[in-house]
Amino acid sequence: MSPKKYALMVAVLTSFLTPFVGSSINIALPSIGNEFAANAILLGWIPTAYLLALAVCLVPFGRLADIYGRKRIFTWGIILFTVSSFIATMSVSIDMLLLFRVLQGAGSAMIFGNLFAIIASIFPTSERGKALGITITGAFLGLFLGPVLGGFLTGYFGWRSIFFFNVPLGILAIIAVTRVEGEWAEASGKSFDILGSIILGFSLVTLMYGLSILPETSGIFLILGGLIGLALFYLVEVRIESSVLDVKIFKNRSFTLHNLAAFISYCSAAPIVFILSLYLQYIKGLDPQWAGIVLSVQPVMMTIFSPLAGKASDIIEPRKMAALGMSLNTIGCSIFAFLGEETSMIIIIIGLGFLGLGFANFSSPNTNAIMGTVESRLYGVASTTVTTMRVLGQMSGMGVVLLVLVLVMGSSTINPQVYPEFITSIRIAFLIFALLSFLGVLASLAGGNRDENQS
Repeated sequence: MSPKKYALMVAVLTSFLTPFVGSSINIALPSIGNEFAANAILLGWIPTAYLLALAVCLVPFGRLADIYGRKRIFTWGIILFTVSSFIATMSVSIDMLLLFRVLQGAGSAMIFGNLFAIIASIFPTSERGKALGITITGAFLGLFLGPVLGGFLTGYFGWRSIFFFNVPLGILAIIAVTRVEGEWAEASGKSFDILGSIILGFSLVTLMYGLSILPETSGIFLILGGLIGLALFYLVEVRIESSVLDVKIFKNRSFTLHNLAAFISYCSAAPIVFILSLYLQYIKGLDPQWAGIVLSVQPVMMTIFSPLAGKASDIIEPRKMAALGMSLNTIGCSIFAFLGEETSMIIIIIGLGFLGLGFANFSSPNTNAIMGTVESRLYGVASTTVTTMRVLGQMSGMGVVLLVLVLVMGSSTINPQVYPEFITSIRIAFLIFALLSFLGVLASLAGGNRDENQS
């Protein structure tokens, strides 16, 4: 088999793993909550802890990959993710589970901080969109099988089996990556920016924790502290020769706007399964398996149409396809902004269909557009940045949901007495995401063409 095919095999396997465990664990949240007597806010930290660790580690590990080799860091990421998944099956408390979710996030950062850069380095521009479409299809396949298989595993074997399912797949990915030829270390021999890494990590943790404890006054101060920290990070990085992140790349207008669109897209995407999994099981009374089957509508649409969208973005202007995707997302989120106890399953399936088609038409064209705005020497930075925008978007989306839940429901567990407040929370959250998705349409259209503003 050719090096390109081995690379695609590894890309599909690794891009499958983390979305699978992420979407499947959302289905298992009610079961985890019952075992550990956790409220909705604490359950929300199970996906959020993973995203926070991923966001904090992405940029530093991306830079370490530039210095020591992308393939090397990529391989160690698969190993860490696989081992932490195995140990997570032994969790005896919610705190222990959260710890291993953090380790999974660190492993994922080592994987996804390098995945797109490796694909962009191996495939020429004329084939890049197709390769990215196939890679992202692996992620959508994980999202598809996550709710369905996660519901089945939770129903028959318990929620721990979800983590164990990742172990053999991780081992297979480790074996496959050894067959990928080549190594990429554009910054070999340069020093690692420890100060910038610490400032960025501290800022992101402070910002996210502040969001989670709003509307407390201390939450407001933590958010302000996090934003000040990010501003300080920029001022420090712009003056360092061997910075952990080349922030000068954001002077490229097209690159910045396409990344903004990616941030908005994933901000509205991340909480969908979390919210609707709780809604279907608590409000509609579905068991985990049937809830998973319903939620699989969205990733099925993604899996079918993502390769087509990626291939089409090699021909059609990627920004126009990305804008179309965000328009469909706006419609889907708007449908769920009117969700209620009596909403029919047909309406729910239609809304999921719009969202699935929207994300399929946005993800790979947007990534293709981003990678096409920079020179090959900046592929590593661009790959890390787009993945960071994705994770920051997911983290912010979960932050918005946690904030809405706190403001409307307080710290109550989800029970029939608070169902009206829970539904109100859902409506508010999806209204916010519909507005954000519309802004994403504008950001995608404002981004330049593939070959504009090379920097």
